[in-house]
Amino acid sequence: MESRAKLFGHAAHPMLIAFPLGLLATAVAFDLVNLLGGSEVWLEASYRMIAAGILTGLAAALFGWIDWFALPAGTRAKRVGLVHGLGNVAVMVLFAASWLLRLDEPADPAAAAFALSFAGAGLAGVTGWLGGELVERLRVGVDDGAHLDAPNSLKGPATTAVD
Repeated sequence: MESRAKLFGHAAHPMLIAFPLGLLATAVAFDLVNLLGGSEVWLEASYRMIAAGILTGLAAALFGWIDWFALPAGTRAKRVGLVHGLGNVAVMVLFAASWLLRLDEPADPAAAAFALSFAGAGLAGVTGWLGGELVERLRVGVDDGAHLDAPNSLKGPATTAVD
């Protein structure tokens, strides 16, 4: 099933998820660096990374939502997509709560702020796997005419491969 939300011939959602995943994973890495003896600079950076990760996550979610509504009812893809989407809402809530706990003192967050971001990262691993299942196994967001010799996506719809 082809994506309904495209940018330059490619599904927008898979392109955009790199930003929140990267930003939020970097925030967790910066928290860990600080906890292992790094300076407070890492915590300030983590605070900003979380904010940017949440904002870009909302943008990615919009395009994922558009694609989810296009999935046929009663399919495994619709069910997996629902769990993927709801799980990612939970990821955003966990990181937003972590960010809010850091609001007054970004360089000295409470232990709960770390716990929430680490839980969010763990859940993001699960929801990321579900996203991979949607694309790699269930072919959601993949061009119907995709094949190893398909023409450039900017040239129009792909044709099916000739055996």
